Amino acid sequence: MWESPISVLFLSFMVLGILMEVSSGAVPGTRNIGSNRELFVDDALVEKMMGKAVLHLHHPERREIALVHDAPWEGNGCGYHTVFRDGAKYRMYYKAWQISAEGDVSNPVVICYAESHDGIQWVKPELGLVMFNGSVKNNIILDNVNGYGCHDFSPFIDTRPGVTLKQRYKAIGYVRGHAAPHGLMGFISVDGIHWQPVQDDCIITEEGWVFDTQNIAFWSGTEEKYIMYYRKTVDGVRNIARAVSDDFIHWTKEGVLDFKNRAPNQSEQFYTNQIRPYYRAPNVYIGFPSRYCDRGWIHATDALPSPDLRRKRAKGQLRYGSAVTDALLIASRDGHSFYRWDDAFIRPGLRTLHNWAYGDNYIAWHVVETQPTSDDQPNELSLYATESYFTGNSCRLRRYALRLDGFASIYAPADEGEVVTRPFIFKGNTLRLNFSTSAAGSILVEIQNAAGAAEPGFKLADCQQIFGDALDFPVEWTENSDLNSLEGQAVRLRFVLREADVFAFRFAE
Repeated sequence: MWESPISVLFLSFMVLGILMEVSSGAVPGTRNIGSNRELFVDDALVEKMMGKAVLHLHHPERREIALVHDAPWEGNGCGYHTVFRDGAKYRMYYKAWQISAEGDVSNPVVICYAESHDGIQWVKPELGLVMFNGSVKNNIILDNVNGYGCHDFSPFIDTRPGVTLKQRYKAIGYVRGHAAPHGLMGFISVDGIHWQPVQDDCIITEEGWVFDTQNIAFWSGTEEKYIMYYRKTVDGVRNIARAVSDDFIHWTKEGVLDFKNRAPNQSEQFYTNQIRPYYRAPNVYIGFPSRYCDRGWIHATDALPSPDLRRKRAKGQLRYGSAVTDALLIASRDGHSFYRWDDAFIRPGLRTLHNWAYGDNYIAWHVVETQPTSDDQPNELSLYATESYFTGNSCRLRRYALRLDGFASIYAPADEGEVVTRPFIFKGNTLRLNFSTSAAGSILVEIQNAAGAAEPGFKLADCQQIFGDALDFPVEWTENSDLNSLEGQAVRLRFVLREADVFAFRFAE
């Protein structure tokens, strides 16, 4: 059959492209990670695990009480905290109200502010902005917006290139009016204290009461868009939806998130989402949704702490007494499809009076880095979670601590396991690990080509044994540890682990 010159030229280019791909070792789906820090917080980079190797979830350690919500304008319904570092200062925002045992609101919802110099000790400054019971000596920044009560309020520092000083701080909050559709209002601030609506109308609306949670938004430098995650109920199940915007005003709804390894169900739902790019690895979105579980009133429910108060709450609505909440961990590389860890990231705890109520264990949005409170320790991640919700006349916020990047790891016990990554392209000349072993444990690393063959000089037998505990440890091979010759090529990493965790890796100059 006659072929036109154009067809022959097209086929030639196709063949050339295939040959170039084969010769470079590239395979479809090869990820270009550059010099990003890559966390084993999901299975995105894991192709296979052998022996006893597993993806392992770690848990924050309980620390001190960070803040007690006991002011007259606060109460046992304080929550939906936002925490971030702003230069030398840590800022905190939260809703405050008092709820009776029957579920009635004693105080109107107000939005409050606290700050800290170290993320450990927090103060409630007297801002003099809002009148409460005849005085402005309080830390309230908002009491109502255009006649609506603000149910939640989640600020962020806008890092979009070209943003004006007047709009350096932005926030979204659910305004609870009496007319449908209900929605989220956008806010702007020049200093993080004095706020005003970005416009008179909501920036996103939807029929029904779908926003009654902590809704969040931020500027994503990776996606170069504003991203919003908010409550959406689908077939009676509370879920998380996503929207995007170029200007913070006009939003495009993208539907509910995909939890590729497991979907929430009717008896186990998501109340918050707490999703944000992890500041040490902005290519990874990490969230801490609160998990709501209601089994009804069974024998085990009656055996939980404070049974009399629980029964009293149940008179308002049964779920006020029977539902309980904890916190999960989710992670994503694209902001749409998330890996969900099934086990709780923070459990309520052993018979504690402060952690077995509906509304406890809600993690603040998001983690911050803080200095250690004990000697000879590196900086750590601080998280903050609610306690004593819906009990008494106050509630509190407890700090939890985690090693840097320490959400999850690849792990194997003493009888060994192996992990091989999917192929990727990197930039740098040194491989560095965030890892931990026992005294007898060890880690060996091999660099393979895309086909799975060991690169000369970087075989397992060439790797100098690694043990100890470090946040940024350089991997060395016997003959040569300079990776310049492999930069830009598709490679894999093979880890052989004995009683060891690898939390993250990166390539650096």
